Amino acid sequence: MKNLIKVQHRIRQGLVLGLVSAWGFLAGSTALAASNPPAATDVWPEFRGPTGNGESTTTNLPLKWSETENVRWKTPIHGRAWSCPVVWEKQIWLTTATEDGRQLYAVCVNRETGKIDRDLKLFDIDTPQFAHSFNTYASPTPAIEEGRVYVTFGSPGTACLDTASGQVLWQRKDFVCNHFRGAGSSPILADGRVYLPYDGSDFQFLVALDKQTGKTVWRTERTTNFRDLNGEGKPTDNGDFRKAFSTPVRASFAGKTILISLASKALFAYDPASGQELWRVEVPQCHSGSARPVVDQDLIYFCAGFPKGELWAVRPGGKGTVTDPQVAWKVTRDVPLKPSVLLVEGLIYMVDDNGVATCLEAKDGAVVWRERIGGHFSSSPIHSGDRIYCFSEEGKATVFATGRAFKLLAANELEDGFMASPAVAGKALFLRTKAALYRIEAQ
Repeated sequence: MKNLIKVQHRIRQGLVLGLVSAWGFLAGSTALAASNPPAATDVWPEFRGPTGNGESTTTNLPLKWSETENVRWKTPIHGRAWSCPVVWEKQIWLTTATEDGRQLYAVCVNRETGKIDRDLKLFDIDTPQFAHSFNTYASPTPAIEEGRVYVTFGSPGTACLDTASGQVLWQRKDFVCNHFRGAGSSPILADGRVYLPYDGSDFQFLVALDKQTGKTVWRTERTTNFRDLNGEGKPTDNGDFRKAFSTPVRASFAGKTILISLASKALFAYDPASGQELWRVEVPQCHSGSARPVVDQDLIYFCAGFPKGELWAVRPGGKGTVTDPQVAWKVTRDVPLKPSVLLVEGLIYMVDDNGVATCLEAKDGAVVWRERIGGHFSSSPIHSGDRIYCFSEEGKATVFATGRAFKLLAANELEDGFMASPAVAGKALFLRTKAALYRIEAQ
């Protein structure tokens, strides 16, 4: 566990850069005054939390709830969106959009009261791209730090807002990318930069933006071999085989920091300073990577994508195309297509899209247990203390115990289903259903 915590700390080294005052930016100053960082339990700054792997340091989250039990507040959110809430002290930020994608918003909810403090329309889109009915026009999750929140809707627009005033500090609308089924990749903050993938049917690339100005630091095109899936190895123009929705991970191995990014048909490792591609793992039978990778001190674990899930464990390092000796193991049964996995004390926990929960040995992929919990899943589970929390599209929240035997602890229901992954701050769960945001906390 100590090694895992150490790796997680390295993953989010860049978070420290965010714990500074943002007021100087409004005057164009580059001198930053250090601020007292909030308690670790008071922030959930990006998709899957402070370490990007669904891990919460809180150990006293509520076990049971309903529409009438342990609901501190419930706030309807207008529009249609699957982005996850992010939390910084007293603020919760999330995005939303009109169902037709013509109007794109950032919303700030007061953590204590549930009141909507800001409802900011950021972009008007004359001709929105097509988004599949299973997706929305506001599915990417924001990233937040002291004084600033960074929101993206993919190619239609990315913006940085001052969290105190709601002022737009900078925005970008110039990245051309046909997301084909809608955008899904979320930004991460590190090294004074915003890292964000664009994986569409036409263009596939990763950008690093200066977080103060929004200017491009580097842009690197994907080098994916877009072979078809029929075994002939010919290039394909099928947009479904080219698009992807995953969020990057920044990690360090043997003292070297890399940026790990899952695209379609390949996992890439980049030098975060220059954007240079260091190596890639090709997964020709899978496409549309959606889940966020996780890491420990030795391996990188990633769900390769559609049409049939594959979980790969890869040793970092190498150059060019990674070969079989660097692939530690693969699992192809009951692997999620959309939800990300959890890595807890040498065990991998995952819930596939059709409600099968599995526990694996992280070292070799051996099955420890497998259990059907029911429902359909798009959101990613979280780990807190000795519990795993999973949230279904039907509105059911299943809680089971960590460990080498499956033990169901609770099954809770809310009125609407979950597409967004949860956030945690203090002793509360912040749950976005299809229609509302809840603060769930033991009374």
